[in-house]
Amino acid sequence: MTLALTEANLPDYDPAQLVEALGASENHVELLQESVADLQMAAEDSGWQRLGFAAEQEFTRQGIAQMATNGRVMVLAAPLIRRGMQLRIGYVWGQGVTVQARAGESAAQDVNAVIQAFWDDEANQTSFTSSQAQEENERALGTDGNLCFALFTDPMTGRVQIRSVPFEEVTDKITNPGDREDVWFYLRQYDTTIIRPFRSAAGVLSTRSRPSTERMLHPAVGYRPATRPKSIDGIEVAWDAPIIHIPVNRLKGWKWGVPDVYAALPWARAYDGFLTDWAKLVKALSRFAWRLTGDKSSKARRAATAVQTATRVPVAPPLAGSLSTGGDSGLVGGLAASGPGTSLEAIPKSGATIDSESGRPLAAMVAAAMGVPVTMLLADPGTTGARAVAETLDKPTILEMGMRRALWSSVIQTVCSYVVDQAVKAPRGPLSGTVSRDRSAGGREVITLANDVERTVSVDWPDLNELDPVKLVQAIVAADSTEKMPPLETMRLLLQALGVKDVDEVIDAATDENGDWVDPLASSGDQAVQRARDGVEGEG
Repeated sequence: MTLALTEANLPDYDPAQLVEALGASENHVELLQESVADLQMAAEDSGWQRLGFAAEQEFTRQGIAQMATNGRVMVLAAPLIRRGMQLRIGYVWGQGVTVQARAGESAAQDVNAVIQAFWDDEANQTSFTSSQAQEENERALGTDGNLCFALFTDPMTGRVQIRSVPFEEVTDKITNPGDREDVWFYLRQYDTTIIRPFRSAAGVLSTRSRPSTERMLHPAVGYRPATRPKSIDGIEVAWDAPIIHIPVNRLKGWKWGVPDVYAALPWARAYDGFLTDWAKLVKALSRFAWRLTGDKSSKARRAATAVQTATRVPVAPPLAGSLSTGGDSGLVGGLAASGPGTSLEAIPKSGATIDSESGRPLAAMVAAAMGVPVTMLLADPGTTGARAVAETLDKPTILEMGMRRALWSSVIQTVCSYVVDQAVKAPRGPLSGTVSRDRSAGGREVITLANDVERTVSVDWPDLNELDPVKLVQAIVAADSTEKMPPLETMRLLLQALGVKDVDEVIDAATDENGDWVDPLASSGDQAVQRARDGVEGEG
C-alpha cells in the first residue's frame, strides 16, 4: 500500500524531525533485509538463534534459488556431497521400479496398455521414465528441493508428453483464496527468442529474431474448472499443459521445498578445510628427516654435500642463519644443515592428534544431514566399524529412503491417473468412459471408465534390505503351494525376487488379450476345452 503525502494530509511535524524519522525507518528496513539475506545465502555463518528466526518465516523465492545454485556447485565439486547424493539416488532408484495397471476386461479397455505406452514413449523417457531421467530428477531434488513437470496433452488423441520445467522459471504459485493448500496455477516466466518472417523492400523473404521474456500460467494437475478463460490479467493460460510440483523438506505452510544438501553444505566445507590443513601439516612435518650440525659452517656444508652424494638425500633450502647445498623445497625427507648458533627442532607432538580420523565427526554431520550412514559416505567402515556394519543398512536409513520412494510412488500414480483421464476424454483416445463433476468437492472433474473397469496403478519397489534370493524364492514357492495365491501374483513376486527389470513385459507375454493367466504347461487342447467351458458358462 502506498500513501501519498500532500499538504492536506501531512502531519504538523518539524521538517528536521521528519527527515530524521524517515532515515531511521529506512535503516531498520535495510537491516531487516540484510538479516534475512544472511540467513538464506550464508547459513553456515548463522548461529542457532538466527536459524530459529529463519524457521518462523519462509525463505524468499530468491533465497531458494541461491540455495539451489550453491547445491548444484557443491554436488559437482565437493566429494562428500557428491557421494552422499549418489548414495541417495542408488538407494531410491538403483534397484528399479515396476509400474503396472490392472488389465481391463477387454482389449478396448486395457488400461495397462495405455500406461505402458506412456512409460515406453521415447519422449517421456527423456524427462521421467528412463533410468537416467530418474537419476537426474532425484539429484535435482537434492540440489534444488523442488521439481516441476509440465504434462503437455494432445486434446484429440489424449497423448501425454511429460517435460521437466526448470525451477528457476517457476516464479510463483496461485492458490485458492480461501484455502492456501489448494493450488490453482503456477506462474512461469522464461526467456526465449521470437523469430518472425518479413519481406524486405526488394521483395526477399527472410526472418528476424528478437529476445523476449514470456509469462504463462499453468494450471495445477487436478485443477480444471468448468469455466476456463484463455488468459488472466493478460497472461495466457496453458490449460493443456498442467504442472505437477514436487517439493521436499518443506515446512508446513511453505510454498517451496528446501534442498536435501542444504544442511550438509557447511559441514562438508568444514571437513574439506580439515583435510586440507591436515595434509599441509603432514607435509610440513615430513619435509625434514635429518639434521646435521657442525662447529663451522664450512664443515656443515662439506658434510651435507657428502651425505647427499652418498645417499641421494635431498637437501632443503637454507633456513635463516643456516647453510645448505641447495635442493628442491617440494621434496620430503630432506636434510637440514646448519652451522653453530642455529638449530631446527620439530614441533612437539605429544598429546596432539594429527591423524585424518580426527575429522570423522565432521563427516558424520554430513551423513546425518543427508540421511545416509557415515560408513557408506566415507566408503570405509573405519577403525571402529566392521564389514557387516558397512554393508548393512540400518532401519532409520531404510525408513527414510522408503519415505522418498513413497513420495515418488504418489507422483507416478498422479501422473498415470492423469494419463488415463486424458485417454478417456480425448475424442480419439484409446479408452472410453464418462466425465462428470463432483459438486460436493467444489466441482472437481470426475472421470469413470466404462463398465467399471479397474484403473488402479501399482508402483512396486524391490526391498531395500535385500534378502537372500534363494530363501526368498523358497518362501514364494511355499506360499504358492497353498494354492491360495493367484498365478500372476506368484509370477510377479518371483520375477522381482530374481531381479528381472521388465517385469510387466514378461507378465504381458504370459497373459491373453483379456489379461488372464495362460498356463505355459497346459496343452492347446486343455485351453480350448477351458474356453468352451467359459463360453457355456457365459451363455447360461
